[in-house]
Amino acid sequence: MAESEQPLVDVELGIIGGSGLYAVPGLEDVEEQDVSTPFGRPSDRVVTGRLRGIGVAFIPRHGRNHTFLPSEVPYRANICALKQLGVRRVLGVSAVGSLREDYAPLDVVIPDQLYDRTKARAGTFFGEGMVAHVGFAQPFCPAFAATLLESARRSPATTHQGGTLVVMEGPAFSTIAESETYRKAGFSLIGMTTLPEAKLAREAELCYASLSMVTDYDVWHQTHETVSSDMVAETLRRNIDVAYGILGDLVDRLGEIGECRCGSALASALLTRFDVAPEATLQRLRPIIGRYTDGAH
Repeated sequence: MAESEQPLVDVELGIIGGSGLYAVPGLEDVEEQDVSTPFGRPSDRVVTGRLRGIGVAFIPRHGRNHTFLPSEVPYRANICALKQLGVRRVLGVSAVGSLREDYAPLDVVIPDQLYDRTKARAGTFFGEGMVAHVGFAQPFCPAFAATLLESARRSPATTHQGGTLVVMEGPAFSTIAESETYRKAGFSLIGMTTLPEAKLAREAELCYASLSMVTDYDVWHQTHETVSSDMVAETLRRNIDVAYGILGDLVDRLGEIGECRCGSALASALLTRFDVAPEATLQRLRPIIGRYTDGAH
């Protein structure tokens, strides 16, 4: 699918599945879309379909065979592909470690803040002659997150509202010193993938919220086993039906989501005049800024 084409399907919700979530059960009219973007190909073919009557597009963040490290995930291509398909809202589902005693494994958290500790990822669509600075004080769409929280509270899992998710580079887990430092800073969760995903969604003017599934206590807890890949996988396996249930409830409640400003995030963020920006850059950015540039030059 080229960036100049119209959306292939009528989709409203994009789902980016993390470790353990490689499909969405219950999808009808399922198709696999081989989407290309100016930023490369997404992690895998995009699966589209209808879930309880709502158009959904799903991307397994690490690929359906889990072949991408957190630093290797094509975040820009994933978000751009969803934008090209007409998605308005993106739900990022992620496995996270807890930095708090009260956020226990198997709990669900809807975080409200992010802290960036990544260092080897392309974190913006812009550059190469086109500058934009989006607002990111509230990294998750408050209206979308509020509805997601209500859906999570209807699940059997213990659900928590709010908290800061610190995103590390990985792929190794934390040292004890790092984990204790994050705890002293007041952070609640630790993960490896929500950034730059959330920033790119904001630049693409998409609502974004995180369904954070707690799998472990990182490495700080004295009476719990230190986090391992096996531990994460086993906890997710036990909790995957909870995630599916929350997704199902969420699509039923999309019409209840209130107003937000995500859809106009670029309105006051584009600093470079279109007449001085390189044409190649404008063409590459067309899926992201086309509604501002088309007809402007």
